[in-house]
Amino acid sequence: MSGFPWPKPPTEEDTLPSIPRPRREETPKAPEALEIPKPKKAPDTDPTPDPLDELAERLDGFVAAAVHPDEVAALLESDGMTDDHIRRTYGRADSFALAEDLYARVERRHPAPAAPPAGPWHGGLANCLLRGLVFALPGLAYVLAAPLLVGEQGRFGLPGGTVPLLAGAVTGWVWNQALSHRAYTWLGLGDRPAAARALLTGAPPGALAGTGVALAVAAPGEGPAAVFAAGQALYLAAATVLLVLGRERALLGALVPLAGAVPAFHRDLPDPLRIGLLLASLTAATVLAARVLRPGLRRAAAGRGGPPRAASLPYGLFGLGSGLLVLHAGVGTTPVSGAGAVVALTLSMGPAEWLLHRFRDGALTRLRTLTTAREFRRAATGTLVLCLGGYLAVLTALLLAVTLLWPGAPRPALPDLLALLLVGTALWLGLLLQAFGAVLGAATVCLLAAAALPAAGPAATGGAATALAVLTCVLLVRPTAHR
Repeated sequence: MSGFPWPKPPTEEDTLPSIPRPRREETPKAPEALEIPKPKKAPDTDPTPDPLDELAERLDGFVAAAVHPDEVAALLESDGMTDDHIRRTYGRADSFALAEDLYARVERRHPAPAAPPAGPWHGGLANCLLRGLVFALPGLAYVLAAPLLVGEQGRFGLPGGTVPLLAGAVTGWVWNQALSHRAYTWLGLGDRPAAARALLTGAPPGALAGTGVALAVAAPGEGPAAVFAAGQALYLAAATVLLVLGRERALLGALVPLAGAVPAFHRDLPDPLRIGLLLASLTAATVLAARVLRPGLRRAAAGRGGPPRAASLPYGLFGLGSGLLVLHAGVGTTPVSGAGAVVALTLSMGPAEWLLHRFRDGALTRLRTLTTAREFRRAATGTLVLCLGGYLAVLTALLLAVTLLWPGAPRPALPDLLALLLVGTALWLGLLLQAFGAVLGAATVCLLAAAALPAAGPAATGGAATALAVLTCVLLVRPTAHR
């Protein structure tokens, strides 16, 4: 009766249990009819789910998109799984054995490539070309100031006034390269006021350092060059602020007065006009930098410690090595092998930056669409060759353009062109490694090449280009480098 939700009505069997009932052959026996089958004994299997299945289900999305078991092993280790825990829980020897089982158990599923978000690795061609232009336009300041900078005598086989200019420029490159890294780190953390604060506290000391070095190495009669080097140091600090904070167009506007140097290629200009144009551009850049730094000044008291300053040192060393390579390319007997090479290199930095973006975007696309590490290495190597070849083609075209536009410049000789392409190769590969965080290796190679340049010449640059190419192929064609 307990099997019904309401009371069961009585029957004859309930009220007259002692009266026998006639048995019919077609009627089954009561015990057999009412017999309830006993539950069967469960098979001798462990009902507990396999821990490896649970782990595979939990990590399904990541394992399905992985292109190599090492990616899964890296995730397991970053999740805190030790080898002892893996042996006790999953019965595998270590994280690599567990990763291989997970990789084999989960089917490969790579999502369709999506449009990359705007960020430090996504830049339009127009913006990169604009940056290349503002890198190169300050060279017109040297054209304007050239008649004012000649010293009484030169040193080290260089024209008078060259030593303080080079010393101040290299000091500024080193300082501002490290400062830019620190500010970009803050921008990557989403704290723009902190980036402005880092620039506010770091840019003035950099200007003072460049000025001090230029004054210290200036010889008698090189006072005008030392004064120009002081203005150069101040400009480098202001330009660093504007470029890091994305104010390229404002900096371009500040450089407009330097366009007055174009007539100086064909006719002499009065000294007051030359000085006025230089001061106008320097003042505009300094005022604009001061304006964009106001958020850092306003929130100076709310600052955090931030990333360690020592982390920016390798970037400064890379600035030193690459700067010395460019300066060596600028010391030549003809405009093509000297100043023309520097103009071509600086103008090429815009396309170089854009091609760095293209390599990164191409690698991310291959990472989403390819299924094996071997396919990715092959595709990434091809993308790298195409981007480097594109940059060298642009550099060659710019050198030829400089040759055509420079009054009286001879056609570039093949050795000069090859030397410039080696410098360009070393610079682009070094910038690529720096962008991926492998800056210490790039800085070491560039510094060694710069130290060997006086004795080895183009062979040192060729060695640097080869070493950086090998380092790039070892580090940047692996899938894990792009995660």
